Amino acid sequence: MRRRYKNAVLIALGMLVVFSGSSFSQSSGSMSEEEIGIRKKSLYSEEEVRPAKGVYPETSPGASKRFQRAFENSPPLIPHDLTGMLPIAETNNMCTGCHMPMAAKSVGAVAIPKSHFVDMDTGKDLGETLDGNRYDCMQCHVPQVKMSAPVQNLFEGEFRDEKGKYSSNLADILNEGVE
Repeated sequence: MRRRYKNAVLIALGMLVVFSGSSFSQSSGSMSEEEIGIRKKSLYSEEEVRPAKGVYPETSPGASKRFQRAFENSPPLIPHDLTGMLPIAETNNMCTGCHMPMAAKSVGAVAIPKSHFVDMDTGKDLGETLDGNRYDCMQCHVPQVKMSAPVQNLFEGEFRDEKGKYSSNLADILNEGVE
C-alpha cells in the first residue's frame, strides 16, 4: 500500500513540474514549440509539412564510387541504384549474388564481411553460410542520398587505420577487451 502511495506522489510531482515548467517557459519569453525543433512548423498539424526529397544514385552496380564509412565498422552506404533489386526477402536477395565473398572479387563488388557469417548469439562460425539474421541488408545498409542536411553535422568518425574507412574488421575485434 505504501509503495502505491509513493508512486502516486512521484507521478503527481512529475506532472506538476512538467505543467509548471511549460507555463513558466511561455511566460518568460523563451522559444515556442515551433522554434525548438528542426522542422519549424507546428507539431500538431501535418498539413504544411512535406518530407525532404533527395536524389538517389542512378549509377549501376559496379560503376559506382564507394563512400567512406561514417566511423569504424559502421554499415557502408549503398552507392548504386536499387531498381529491380527490391524487396529483399530471405529467399530472394539480389545483394548476395554479387556481394557473397566467393563472387565479390570476380564482379568487383565489396564482399560481405566475416561478421555476417557468425551466429552472434552463439559465436559459432557458420562457414560460407550467411547468418539468418543478416539476410535483410537494408536493415543496416541504406542508399546514399544527395540532399541538404537540416542541421550542420560536425561529427567526425575515427578509424584505427586507413583500411577501416572502407572495410570492416568487426569479427576480428568483437571480443577486444573481454576477459
